[in-house]
Amino acid sequence: MAKKQKKRWGDRRDGALIRKIDSMHFITPLIHPNRCDNEVFNTERIEMEPIMAYINRKNAGHPETMITYFHVFIAAFLKTIVLRPQLNRFIVNHRVYQRNYISASFTVKKEFRDDGDESLAIVFADETTTMDNIHAQIQEQIRIARSKEGDPSTQGMDKIMKLPRFISTAMAAICRYLDRHGKVPKSLIESDPFYSSIVLSNIGPMGLESGYHHLTNWGTCSIFSLIGRKKKTASIQRDGTAKISETVDMGFTLDERIADGYYYAKSMRLFKRILAHPEILDEPFSTPVPGTIFKN
Repeated sequence: MAKKQKKRWGDRRDGALIRKIDSMHFITPLIHPNRCDNEVFNTERIEMEPIMAYINRKNAGHPETMITYFHVFIAAFLKTIVLRPQLNRFIVNHRVYQRNYISASFTVKKEFRDDGDESLAIVFADETTTMDNIHAQIQEQIRIARSKEGDPSTQGMDKIMKLPRFISTAMAAICRYLDRHGKVPKSLIESDPFYSSIVLSNIGPMGLESGYHHLTNWGTCSIFSLIGRKKKTASIQRDGTAKISETVDMGFTLDERIADGYYYAKSMRLFKRILAHPEILDEPFSTPVPGTIFKN
């Protein structure tokens, strides 16, 4: 679902080189070249009442393929990226790029036991995408992940694992070189979660609180989010009264080099605004969010 655009000298297969950039964002990747050395962390508490009401309305229409709040979180962040495209930037080999597609990836547990295999799933979005599109993609990705066939990325790793150690080590070195220079195969870009706009992991069903997952120097992903368990939280309202509500905490790990704190803060406010009014996800993701005026 990548946007087709004319490739220029310096562009990668998966992104366009940012040529007009301020001096600080030009210099920072030169002196701090590794993504893992530039992680910043943020926690957002999400009120679940409007989300659960939205889910109940949606699922009443198709109880056989129900959406979950995890699906809503995925869709909401993809919409945020559509409206706030600097979140979809990445830095490789000291250069800043604008990713030419928008995607979210997550893992799928094939069987809920200690030795159960995991598979990878990726969904894509653009300006015309809606919640129904994302839900359909997720259902298909889960079906593929839990099938005997599995996803392409896992199939590739299974084959490499069977090779002699010296061959697999050499292949990894070649892949890292291709990764730095934007020459990895298209099939790998489309199936590897670390080439996504964001990786999300829902650890709430396991009873865990949200935390922070590291980024990786492999691939191009600049944002990782862990979603914690649902819980009851007390808060003080504007009129001074106390309220007990169901909430979920989300932990975000971000590459601070792709945008400044002000841009991140406004983007997080937009994300929470979408989740406070999740019905807007039924409209194309390019649709502005009521009560917000954000410039890209």
